Amino acid sequence: MKKDDSCIMQLINAKGEFNASGLDNFVKEVKLDSCGVFYNIVSIMGPQGGGKSTLLNQLFGTKFRVMDSHRRTQTTKGVWIAKCVGIKDCTVAMDLEGTDSEERGQDDTSFEKQVVLFALAVSDILLINMCYKEIGREHAANKPLLRTVFQVMMQINIPKRKKTLLFVIRDADTSENHRVALKDQLLDNIQKIWAEVQKHAGTQLNDIFVVEVVALSHYRYEKDTFNKEVDELRLGKAMSMAGNREGVIPGDAFSFSSQKIWEEIKTNKELNLPSIKVLAANFMCENMAKKKFNQLISSKDWLDLVEAVKNGPVEGSGERLSSILDTHLSGYDEEAKYYDKGVRDSKRHDLLEQTALDFVLPAYTTMLRRLHSRTLENFKVELKQSLNNSGEGSTSSVSTCINSSMQKFDQGCKETAMQRANWDSSSTRKNLQLEINEHVDFLRRELIINSKEQLSESISASARRLLEDGGQDTWIEIRKLFNHETEAAVKKLSTALARFELDKVTIHDKVQELRVHAREAVVKQAKREAVDVKLLSDMKEQFENYFKKHSDSNLEFWKGKENIGKNAMDAHKNCLKLLSVRAAIRLDAEKPDSIENALISSLMGENGESTNSLTSSEWLEFSSDDTIIKPPHCKELWKKFEEQTKEIVEQATLAWVCKPPFEEDCKSC
Repeated sequence: MKKDDSCIMQLINAKGEFNASGLDNFVKEVKLDSCGVFYNIVSIMGPQGGGKSTLLNQLFGTKFRVMDSHRRTQTTKGVWIAKCVGIKDCTVAMDLEGTDSEERGQDDTSFEKQVVLFALAVSDILLINMCYKEIGREHAANKPLLRTVFQVMMQINIPKRKKTLLFVIRDADTSENHRVALKDQLLDNIQKIWAEVQKHAGTQLNDIFVVEVVALSHYRYEKDTFNKEVDELRLGKAMSMAGNREGVIPGDAFSFSSQKIWEEIKTNKELNLPSIKVLAANFMCENMAKKKFNQLISSKDWLDLVEAVKNGPVEGSGERLSSILDTHLSGYDEEAKYYDKGVRDSKRHDLLEQTALDFVLPAYTTMLRRLHSRTLENFKVELKQSLNNSGEGSTSSVSTCINSSMQKFDQGCKETAMQRANWDSSSTRKNLQLEINEHVDFLRRELIINSKEQLSESISASARRLLEDGGQDTWIEIRKLFNHETEAAVKKLSTALARFELDKVTIHDKVQELRVHAREAVVKQAKREAVDVKLLSDMKEQFENYFKKHSDSNLEFWKGKENIGKNAMDAHKNCLKLLSVRAAIRLDAEKPDSIENALISSLMGENGESTNSLTSSEWLEFSSDDTIIKPPHCKELWKKFEEQTKEIVEQATLAWVCKPPFEEDCKSC
């Protein structure tokens, strides 16, 4: 590759060898790989020595080698390409080997046809260069190759994207009338050739090609005029990039695609009609299939269905999908009916039917997923309503809801499925069944958890209130409360679990768990009430309330010092009852115990003084599990309690000394 602005290189040599590595470098050098589909390929064909390379150099600032004026020998061999200079759009010029060359001979036209076919496959614009004197002559005007151009183009042209055929008449007289006559004669010849090729297809020339004709003055004898006309041609509409880029190979794939195209052409070097027909069928049917597929995915029916699916399952969606596919398959069949049946059917299956089904599959999957979600949500709602129904027959509500929901899902799958697609919904159904079962298990677990929490909260609150009061019958009341609320909760849970159709053993086990949980709730609350800080605080508060009796919210004055001591002793005994209540759990005890008497005799004695008993680690009537405060610890707590209440008694005694019993007889303290 030469290092100049045009980046010229030989793409195909005279032996038909494709320069793949050179094209890879060329694509990178001219930054074709970053152009996307916005680039032009302009090729030129015509007889040897007709000035093709000169015209490209003048048009695009390229530096293709031109023929020596003193020795008319073949200059361009094979195919050369170069980047066009000074063109707004990225444009690559392709200079083809001349036809009718002495070097190849009259019989070697196969390579010439292959080159033209290649140029047609990759180019946007094909310049056909000819001298005005040779218009009408069989070979000089390239009539055989022109027939090939028309035949092949019918096969490889991308629908709705036309190639431009620009006929350049060289060395024309500057007379306008002469040029008009040349153009008319040329167009008439073109139409005749087209009519021969298309006599059965009924396709117009302008359906496939944009045909342009331009006449140029003599390059040597009228050079100024020639240059002006070339400038006008370069800036004209014929050289502009076509607006529709449908089917254009992206620039970064140009090297790979060009190589594959040349390989296919080389395998059909005879270019007989059957081979061309199959090649045309492959190109055209593939593009037809792609076109129909694109029409399918952009059709209003398809887009409406996709939008509807986003909001949930669509009734009859399977039939609608089948109808959409059938419509576009029928359209393909109509357009491809003139092409080779084997190729047509193969492309129909590979590029349309399978591709379309693969594309539609996500929509089907979405509908199935929506059906799955809706069925699951409806099941949850229906099951909740059924479980909240306490009437007769509700015991079978769970299985009834499950069966009903699965039947609705199966029906929805039938409506969603397509006849031509062998899609399987069993996996989704299995997942739905699994999620339904998981939800049932969750509700069952939640029911048990809620039953435990509600019972625990109720029992704990009542037990806390009774334990704080610390009355003589505290544990009798707690037992009554425990038995009543536990049995009510057990009955409610048993009834609810029966609706889940559990076996009797399982229900019995869950009920026993609830009983155990209720007992644990009472034990935990009793232990919270027996924490040192809490217990001492409650005992002190109870002592103060007992010791300092209120009447109409006013403190009663003591009537004698001896009364202070008596009230203090009674208050201490009252607090010993609270300590006794919280020292052990009595849920199973039916008879009175001796804890209170043991505390009184050991901690207050006959005269209210502490003794040295309470050395055992357990209470006589209680096991270690039911013991909350061990006897020795009761003694420690009592000692702390006496220290806390000592000041209260001393303050009362001091108040009595400083203040007589009757305020009206006291003048001063």
